[in-house]
Amino acid sequence: MPRIDDLADECTVEAALEVIGGKWKLVILRHLLDGTMRFGELDRALDGITPRMLTRQLRELEADGLVLRTVYPQVPPKVEYSVTEIGESLRTITGMLEQWGQDYRDRTRDA
Repeated sequence: MPRIDDLADECTVEAALEVIGGKWKLVILRHLLDGTMRFGELDRALDGITPRMLTRQLRELEADGLVLRTVYPQVPPKVEYSVTEIGESLRTITGMLEQWGQDYRDRTRDA
């Protein structure tokens, strides 16, 4: 998988999709934009995702600087996920995509 630094400068959409593309990343971010969540809360909120895929997507979002993973030193371990400042910058985009998705559903339902 190419990294952002390997993409041509003029491929900014491709660069963005490299970071937030796929079925789950924006959905995960959308939930985390509402507030910090634990793994189990995210797992319950995302219908159809496997724990393995959720773990993978969270790790990628963390590696790309969009999600912060905080581990609390207690027994049992407590891990929370939240958006970083860069992740927060996607709030407007996710809101616009939500509105577009609703508009699209309404239009295609009536067609």
